[in-house]
Amino acid sequence: MQTQKTKSLERMGWVIGIRPEKITEYKTLHANAWPEILQKISECNIRNYTIFLREPENLLFACWDYVGTDFDADMERMKGHAKTRKWWALTDPCQDPLGSHQPDEQWVRMEQIFHLN
Repeated sequence: MQTQKTKSLERMGWVIGIRPEKITEYKTLHANAWPEILQKISECNIRNYTIFLREPENLLFACWDYVGTDFDADMERMKGHAKTRKWWALTDPCQDPLGSHQPDEQWVRMEQIFHLN
């Protein structure tokens, strides 16, 4: 008998650079996010998703609550979604990955060191 994992809440934070000349475009894209993208994010068990911009350092910080049981599988489902890949084709050129990112990473996950609810 296979046991089912229980859903739990995991708060996640991610960081990436943004190209200064693309900030307006990036803001415009997100002000008009496609409904199919928002739906896929929810289907992949992400809640309370927020992206912050810090200028003049030109950093994007994203945080969300993951409420699923298998983050890697949910991210693979997202990667397999054709409309999401089209969205990323617009947003990725705006981003400037950090020097410490791994070859298979765009955004870099941050370590949570404090939280007060």
